[in-house]
Amino acid sequence: MKTRMRNYHRSALTIRNLLSISAVAALSACSKNPADSIQIDADDIAGVVTSSTGPEAGVWVIAEAEGLPTKFIRSVVTDDQGRYVIPDLPTASYQVWARGYGLADSAKTATKPGERVNITSTVAPDEATAAKIYPAAHWYAMMKIPEASELSAEILPGGVDQYLGIVKNQACVGCHQLGGLATRTLPKELGTFADSKEAWLRRIQSGQAGADMMRWTAGRAGMVPIKYLAEWTDRVAAGETPATKPERPTGIERNAVITVRDWSSPTAYMHDLISTDRRNPTVNPYGPLYGSPELSTDDYPILDPVKNVATIFKAPVRDADTPSEYDRLSNAAPSPYWGDEKIWNSKTNNHNPMLDEKGRVWYTARFRKEENPDFCLKGSNHPSAKLFPLERNSRQITVYEPDTGKYTYIDTCYGTHHLSFSEDGTNTAWTSGGGQVLGWFNRKIWEETGDVQKAQGWTALIVDTNGNGKRDAYVEPDKPLNPKLDKRLPQANYSVSVNPVDGTIWGTVIQNFHPGSILRVDPGSNPPETALTEIYDIPSPGFAPRGADIDRNGVMWVSLGSGHLGEFDRRKCKGALNGPKAMGGQCPEGWTLHPLPGPAFSNHPGFSVESSYYTWVDQHNTVGLGANVPVVTGNLMDGLHLLVKGEMVTLTVPYPLGFYAKGVDGRIDDANTGWKGRGLWSSSGSRTPQHVETGKGSKPLAVHFQVRPDPLAH
Repeated sequence: MKTRMRNYHRSALTIRNLLSISAVAALSACSKNPADSIQIDADDIAGVVTSSTGPEAGVWVIAEAEGLPTKFIRSVVTDDQGRYVIPDLPTASYQVWARGYGLADSAKTATKPGERVNITSTVAPDEATAAKIYPAAHWYAMMKIPEASELSAEILPGGVDQYLGIVKNQACVGCHQLGGLATRTLPKELGTFADSKEAWLRRIQSGQAGADMMRWTAGRAGMVPIKYLAEWTDRVAAGETPATKPERPTGIERNAVITVRDWSSPTAYMHDLISTDRRNPTVNPYGPLYGSPELSTDDYPILDPVKNVATIFKAPVRDADTPSEYDRLSNAAPSPYWGDEKIWNSKTNNHNPMLDEKGRVWYTARFRKEENPDFCLKGSNHPSAKLFPLERNSRQITVYEPDTGKYTYIDTCYGTHHLSFSEDGTNTAWTSGGGQVLGWFNRKIWEETGDVQKAQGWTALIVDTNGNGKRDAYVEPDKPLNPKLDKRLPQANYSVSVNPVDGTIWGTVIQNFHPGSILRVDPGSNPPETALTEIYDIPSPGFAPRGADIDRNGVMWVSLGSGHLGEFDRRKCKGALNGPKAMGGQCPEGWTLHPLPGPAFSNHPGFSVESSYYTWVDQHNTVGLGANVPVVTGNLMDGLHLLVKGEMVTLTVPYPLGFYAKGVDGRIDDANTGWKGRGLWSSSGSRTPQHVETGKGSKPLAVHFQVRPDPLAH
């Protein structure tokens, strides 16, 4: 697998300079303007990027519109002759410039579609200039990692690996980048302190997330991160730059067309977005996108990508006493960006949207307080409550119908977090987030009867440890195995995916369980009575799963805090998958770990610092690189990583720096138009939109990733 850490030392340019002089001379002989030979349409902009060394291959050319209702930024990559074409631009005035590793940003040129613009770039005069645009991963890799002796073996029995798993994809980098300009420096608005340790201790108390940041740092981490954060930013302040340097785009990466729009407001953040029905990505062609702003606001954003217009839908709650994040989350200390203002005020806490085949938007959203209604409780006749009653949950389901504005409340006993529809004709909505149960809502029953109680169910996670192939009475998680009984797991699903092959439900186990696991739930013929669970632990050197998805062959793909993309194929398992030994350690042969791009920490080699939040599988070839391509959020690399035929391909958002993906979706708008009718959509899910290159006032971003057949296709 190719490395992504090739150095761009100026001393290596001598041969290239000689070759490039010849290339420039050849271009001049053919035409006064090399861009004249590039074919374009009236809505394209084209040209050639050169520097003192000749044509610049593999650099981004960025066109930012002026005067459109939303931000509109489209970027492309130059070919091996430095040529570029930015296709299909809406009518507007544009500023165009080039950005590339080893270069300083070029000057911006005012232009409009239909024109040719040659760009002269400048070789970066020093490493500090070049490193300004390096992805966060390269700066983050400068940080030292604590020794095992500094960590509490009682609190973190997994040692350094467990520490990294929490920092990289569950706590710190689970919410925002580390390594961008905003985090590798200390904002002057924090105040004056005796040293950087003091400054960092104050910094992590800032704003409505301050209490959570402090709880992790002072609690499970024993204040250890403060030492290393302070030492890191001191070295950056002293002028140290990354030891590793990113590689310019090559191959498929040069065919990317990246379009950035913004929506919502600067005080909100966007956890997820949805554009179509995952099962049939031709639903809602060219239609609006719907966002989930989680804790931040009840103004749900809607983006029209054709008109470049963003609007909102104000989500209501059913009950007046529904909790509010404004009341729950207090500022531990003033924010360096927002002062004492409490910017998050959501009641609905909408985490994840999904479109169904009718174009309705299903949200995992709250509309009442936590205490459950009677039918969920002990003594109820509900089949699931009889087996495992539930007293409370923190989030339910709502349905929004865009055509009419109708908003429906579905009161579930189980909590919800992520949602996935089945393909078995019942269109069942399976959800994670139910604590120690897996919940489902049978849409066929609901749509035929309107009976919310009858349509829903949930199951505890029961492993067939007695090995008889069926569900029996079980022992609780804190009790030893009993050869006559099954065993209940204390874990909870974080992600949720429906296996299109056999209808089983898969998910990940994250916090508090090291090294982490994935779960497979077979509902059986009459759930919950027949539902059985299998658990598979992440094998070394992997650890810390986060978001995951499944492909059309039933293979599970999972983002790991160890810096890997995990692949699990149950068909490869050789031993028994039930019985007393089937408590997670079985079937290591089912796993393959694919290293993610990115450098390693200097004192922890062999593990990429990349901290992927989520993996989504392009089951239906929505981006044009084939079916079943895993798409991994590159949270410290400003883009997405795609595993294409065994090779990692990175599609980078070059501007604004700091793109942090969470939700991913793929849609086919028109299969007859080739690459133009296909693409991936992703939300910038950082809880700190102000951390991106454009600073305070920046709104959350919705990004369209497309891949054309070559860098000049238009």
